Amino acid sequence: MSNVEHIEDEVRKMNPKELAQFRNWFLEFDSRQWDEQIEEHVESGKLDKIADKALHSISKATEL
Repeated sequence: MSNVEHIEDEVRKMNPKELAQFRNWFLEFDSRQWDEQIEEHVESGKLDKIADKALHSISKATEL
């Protein structure tokens, strides 16, 4: 049994209160992971082309 399968089994066994606590914890955890990934991408320059394109589009739109 994989870790994911084990976690799935454990989640299925949770009562509603435990499931709500787990859900809240996981949402916070997932948000922090996402934020860290975005920060890494910003710092590494991976988002520079997208940002430049967006700024160019905004600039063109305001010229109208």
